[in-house]
Amino acid sequence: MITIVMPGQIKESDWKLLSKLRTDALKRFCQRILSAIDSINADHAMSAHQRYLEIYQVIERRDKEVAQIFNNHRRSTAFFELAAIQSHGLLTPEEFLRFSQETRNAIGQVEQQ
Repeated sequence: MITIVMPGQIKESDWKLLSKLRTDALKRFCQRILSAIDSINADHAMSAHQRYLEIYQVIERRDKEVAQIFNNHRRSTAFFELAAIQSHGLLTPEEFLRFSQETRNAIGQVEQQ
């Protein structure tokens, strides 16, 4: 078992950047969810009721993911929030590179797990 030690607290500049970028990350995540719903709704091989049930399951599952990623925005948990955002591919490479080397290294350790 590998233990990851995160730095004590995210740098102020990285915290401010995360606070700005999380809005775009949430928007991207929600757009993915809506695209999945559109695809299900367009599948007329399924009955309307089947599509409804499938859409309901997607929303229920994805709502839990949204909550896990975005509903605990605190500086003390910022590394974990950023790692979750990054692991879901919600930041562009350019956005991620705006974080300090220290923060990128910490997130890289988490991603290797």
